[in-house]
Amino acid sequence: MLDAGLRDGTALRRSVFEVFTRRLPAGRRYGIVAGTGRFLEQLSRFRFGDDELAWLAEADVVGSETLDWLADYRFTGDIQGYREGEVFFPNSPLLVVESSFAEAVLLETLALSVFNYDSAVASAAARMVSAADGRPLAEMGSRRTGEWSAVAAARAAFIAGFGATSNMEAGRLWGVPTMGTAAHAFTLLHDSEEDAFRSQVDALGPGTTLLIDTYDIPKAVETAVRVAGPELGSVRIDSGDLPQLVAEVRAQLDSLGATGTRITVTNDLDEFTIAALRAAPVDSYGVGTSVVTGSGHPAASMVFKLVAHHDADGRWVSVGKKSAEKATVGGRKFPVRARRGGIASAEIVRVGSQEVGASERTLLVPLVTGGEIDPRWLGPEGVLAARSHREAAVGELPPAAFSLGRGEAIIPTRYEVV
Repeated sequence: MLDAGLRDGTALRRSVFEVFTRRLPAGRRYGIVAGTGRFLEQLSRFRFGDDELAWLAEADVVGSETLDWLADYRFTGDIQGYREGEVFFPNSPLLVVESSFAEAVLLETLALSVFNYDSAVASAAARMVSAADGRPLAEMGSRRTGEWSAVAAARAAFIAGFGATSNMEAGRLWGVPTMGTAAHAFTLLHDSEEDAFRSQVDALGPGTTLLIDTYDIPKAVETAVRVAGPELGSVRIDSGDLPQLVAEVRAQLDSLGATGTRITVTNDLDEFTIAALRAAPVDSYGVGTSVVTGSGHPAASMVFKLVAHHDADGRWVSVGKKSAEKATVGGRKFPVRARRGGIASAEIVRVGSQEVGASERTLLVPLVTGGEIDPRWLGPEGVLAARSHREAAVGELPPAAFSLGRGEAIIPTRYEVV
């Protein structure tokens, strides 16, 4: 497209692209935008170097004029978007890219690869946070996804309300709080379970978390309290009938005087098993596979579509697909969230108007202006801002949004064309 468009001149036309999703996964009432900060960091380094240009030439992908254009590529346009951590619904224009067609069209895969994965993780994680009902969760899924996806997932889960991650690189790059526990291998390495517990307590102090399901759980609880004392920080259970085991372990800990020792559970949890444990005396959860795979939906079904461009005379033309089940609404959009009594009631996407009613909240913020990235959304500070905004945005949703049963988007999206 780039090569052909540069040859006929259309690639230089001013254009507007949008990122949005047509639908939420079955049963989901809302989604959470995540990946904005990562996308902007990637955009700042998005270049075609000598190696890439040499390969494009050798493979005869594009002509020499296009290679020259790519050698100087820098995004110089404007990008607006929903704030990271914002709630989104079907057809929410959560990213709006305006530049020449040539500059913008190259960003499609970059934008979608980031927003599809990160938003899928954050949307699943947000459901787990609401199911946990105030109890803390840790992201522990690095072994269940790609090495860099693991870092992205830890970041997205933290934005969605998880309290920590076991991924050290997410802590180093993005400031996500890190934590961990010993694995079964550490217990199996030692001559006895007591030796393993004693080694861990000697190294980390009695406030550490001891894994108690390698052999016999009641015996492990007794050994753990004897080694660490009643000030033992936490025990972790990673297998078995969790509701029954948690109740038994809680009773045993209390009988041994370890009334302040917390119980954390892992073992392939998702939002449904977390909700099922609400009545159990669980203090915290560790979630792995389910969160890094979007709880069965590893992509957010987002697309990148052209909605407007200049014609040959420099006038704006709205464009949209008409194909069955994939039709799009053309024109530059201005989305607002209508509220009644502080509770979200509708997603209104205005075309041709930027009116904001008294009870409405604007959703687009500037991310890139004239090629310059707004630093507010970058780095660990951007992650904290996104986490805070997610809490406020989710707080506007009606109570039915947090149901885990089947249902549609909690508020409707409607277009208003002027």
